[in-house]
Amino acid sequence: MAGNAKGPLDGVKVIDLSTMISGPFATMLLGDQGADVIKVEAPGSGDYVRAGGNRSGGLHATFHNNNRNKRSITVDLKSEAGVEVVKRMAASGDVFIQNFRPGVVDRLGVGYEVIKAINPNIIYVSISGFGADGPWSHKPVYDPIIQALSGLASIQGGSDAQRPRLIRTIVPDKLTAVTAAGAISSALYAREKTGKGQHITLSMIDAVVQFLWSSDMGAQTFVGKEVTQQRAASFIDLIYETKDGYMSVAVMSNAQWIALTEALERPEWLEDDRFKTPALRDLNINDRLELTQSVLVNKTTDDWMAILDGAGVPCAPVLTRNELITHRQVTANGTLVEYDHAISGRLRQARHAAQFSETPANALGEAPMLAADTDDVLAEAGFAEEEIVALRGEGVVGQ
Repeated sequence: MAGNAKGPLDGVKVIDLSTMISGPFATMLLGDQGADVIKVEAPGSGDYVRAGGNRSGGLHATFHNNNRNKRSITVDLKSEAGVEVVKRMAASGDVFIQNFRPGVVDRLGVGYEVIKAINPNIIYVSISGFGADGPWSHKPVYDPIIQALSGLASIQGGSDAQRPRLIRTIVPDKLTAVTAAGAISSALYAREKTGKGQHITLSMIDAVVQFLWSSDMGAQTFVGKEVTQQRAASFIDLIYETKDGYMSVAVMSNAQWIALTEALERPEWLEDDRFKTPALRDLNINDRLELTQSVLVNKTTDDWMAILDGAGVPCAPVLTRNELITHRQVTANGTLVEYDHAISGRLRQARHAAQFSETPANALGEAPMLAADTDDVLAEAGFAEEEIVALRGEGVVGQ
């Protein structure tokens, strides 16, 4: 964080009961922007993500990458005393977030109505897999389940008639997190205008369907005119094999199509009846992409990058994850930052993507060890030292 500048959410306190990815990634984004995020975890084990195998100094890489800029306290929510601890913390909070299955927080005694009665101005966030109601609301949910139900796996398969495929990154979890972070900021802004808190409910299935509707659900948009069998625009994706690797080339405008034919030295494509208009090029996309592939395989990726860049054709090499971290554009952007963690040593992470000119985001805050901030958090919530000692002795809070 530059100088003494504070993030745009400085002064916002977040009580975070969420686990795994959908909630913790959302609250990490808030923490990057200056919010004080207090991660409330189960005694002994904490967030399940802590238990993974890729560890350094006892902390898992995925835990680091979803929990920086937070403080940790462990509280036994199965005890009445533990519930009272969370209530007292919530009394001075601005945001309360949880991603238990619907009904669990009510049974525990920290549901929306309970917390609202303590703090009417609270922004209370409930993240679920399928929503609070309906026949599937009670089901356990992980990312592949949402990919399956939402239609995302069918879209990725390329055709209703083809085998569905998962995207090999947890899009529903991370998309839900980004949606939640934006909704929380909006609710905080609304509270500034109205003075009222509110309950935000967000399901993973709704987040993904909203996401897909932007570009993938055109055939379902006009009521009564749905397409019965769907396929992708082409059975070839926009990844091409070159002489020494892979690259992507994508042309949209007429000018880019002309530039591509010139760069590939294929002027005859301009006279081909299949490709004379944008509509025809879309209709005959498989033929067009097969021809493009037949040319690109004859030179190296670097050779084609030089030729296509010079012609103004959108293109990029396909990078491995290790190649990404040293790519000159990523380096120029300052996308990745490195810093020393007190326990895990030297870390590399992606900085906060949104850059604020006057209230910089901070990507260098450490992920906490389990229960590391218990005493400070409880003292800030108004607990006297002897109360903290008693709670620890009773196993309500962690060491």
